[in-house]
Amino acid sequence: MSGSYGASITGVARSTLTNQQPNPAVEPSLPHWFAVQTRYRFEKKVAAELTRKNCEVYLPTLTEHHTWSDRQKVVTTPLFPGYAFVHIDQSRNARQAVLQTAGVIGFVSFGGVVAAVPPKQIEDLKLLLQQKGRFSLHPFVKTGQRVRIRGGSLHGLEGVLLHHEGEKLVISIESIQRSLAIEIKGYELELA
Repeated sequence: MSGSYGASITGVARSTLTNQQPNPAVEPSLPHWFAVQTRYRFEKKVAAELTRKNCEVYLPTLTEHHTWSDRQKVVTTPLFPGYAFVHIDQSRNARQAVLQTAGVIGFVSFGGVVAAVPPKQIEDLKLLLQQKGRFSLHPFVKTGQRVRIRGGSLHGLEGVLLHHEGEKLVISIESIQRSLAIEIKGYELELA
C-alpha cells in the first residue's frame, strides 16, 4: 500500500454516544472524538449523512491504483473498513443523532463504556495521511501478546512479543521451561 488521503468532513459538532453511561474521564459538555462502527461498505454513506446532520466526521481513506488487463483505475477506500470518527458532545440528543443514522451500528465501547479517541491520535492520523508517505496497515499488537511472523524465512514462527520498540520475539519451549529471544526487525506480525 502506498500513501493515502484523509477525508475530513466537517460541520457543527453536535452528536454523542449510545444509551450507555458516559465515560467519567471525559468531560460531558465538551466535544470529543468517538469511533463508530458502520455496516459493511457504508462508511462513506454514514460520513455524508452525519455531515448532513451537522456533525463533524473524519473518515480516513486510502487511495490505491488498481490495474487490470484492459484498464487502470484509482480507487478510494476507507483506511479502517467498518469505522468512522465523529466529534460530538455527550448529550443524549447528540448520541441519538449519530445512532439514528442509516448504516451506523453503534459506538465503539469497552466494558460497556463508550471510549473516547484521544485528539492526538486523530491529529497524528491526519498528519500521516496528509504527508502521503508510504505505510502499510499493521495488526494491533501489544507487548506480552502471542504473535506469529508472517512472511519471510521465519514465516509461521510463533512467540510472545517482548519489546515492540526493540522488535524482539520470545520463543518459549514450555515443556522444558526455556526461551529464546530473536530479533524480528523487518518481519510482519499477526496475532496468533
